[in-house]
Amino acid sequence: MTLETFWHRGSSVALTYVLSRAAIALVGLVLMVTQGWTFSRLVSRWDVVHFLDIARAGYEDPSAPAFFPGLPLLLRAGTVIGLPMVVTGVLVGLAGSAIAAAALFSMFGAPAACLWLVAPTAIFTVVGYSEAPFCAAAFWAWQKASQRKWGQAGLLAGLACTFRITGLFLLAALVVYALVQRSDLPTAWLWLLIPVAVLEAYLVYLHYVTGSWLAWWDAQQTGWTRSLAPPWASFWHTIQASATSAWPDRPEVAWVFRAEIVAMVAGACATVWTCVRRRWAEAVYVGLQVVAFGTSWWYMSVNRAILVWFPLWGMLGGRPKSINRVVAMVGVAVSSLLMLVWAWLFFTDRWAS
Repeated sequence: MTLETFWHRGSSVALTYVLSRAAIALVGLVLMVTQGWTFSRLVSRWDVVHFLDIARAGYEDPSAPAFFPGLPLLLRAGTVIGLPMVVTGVLVGLAGSAIAAAALFSMFGAPAACLWLVAPTAIFTVVGYSEAPFCAAAFWAWQKASQRKWGQAGLLAGLACTFRITGLFLLAALVVYALVQRSDLPTAWLWLLIPVAVLEAYLVYLHYVTGSWLAWWDAQQTGWTRSLAPPWASFWHTIQASATSAWPDRPEVAWVFRAEIVAMVAGACATVWTCVRRRWAEAVYVGLQVVAFGTSWWYMSVNRAILVWFPLWGMLGGRPKSINRVVAMVGVAVSSLLMLVWAWLFFTDRWAS
């Protein structure tokens, strides 16, 4: 079997999955040995702590409504069979990333799936974050919609909506997709009521708990400075945050904000690419998110958002065959190094995006 043939087979995806997860685990293991940390301390960082707190105590913290209940419910479910919540979070990440990679392979082929598995921010698909389970549900929802299997697409989209606000953009894109397909519209509309109901149920629940219909938005503003801002102001605030002088004791944070700008450019390119190819629904999915991030106070968490932008990975993995191998292999090598650096940043509590 030639390298070119192997690169386009599912076995390359499986191997990339194993090696990428093993490499991240090795970074964690080295830190556990050298720092004397426990496994729980290693993986209980940043938003993982928020998900764990919600799983234990519900939405008592004012910032908690920013996080959807899907993952906390899975963490609590793990305790029923005796699994520690931090272990459940990692298992959900590992399973979710495998399922999501399989969906990308089904839609775009092995190169796209392999590149996604070694994305710079792949650490967030291994620990107790919501990206992996969301991608697992959302990517397969899209794959089923492309086959006009709207019942399965609606159910999977509803599941995706339990994990992240990104489900709202997925729903909008699926509505456009149904319109573009121009077939089975009544059936599609009926099944897409499921994700609508899930999003509405969370909104009603937050109102019941907090007394406010704007609890999610308020949590975003108070916890992560995500108030609305003009695009130019959002860009300028990010430029300021990307200056090393803004973080005299933590220069790595400046580099992460520079990466946020690169991620925004990647999202804009994916939006343009999908428009040029008249893939309007995918353009809506990525484009709406780019607009949302670009009108926030600063670019925050765009580095993680690239994980949920499946059209971006289709674009990166679908280069012409004459240059696909060279470009993809170089991309995998560079991205893998960045993936290890990002894992180190996360595990050492320096920064998460």
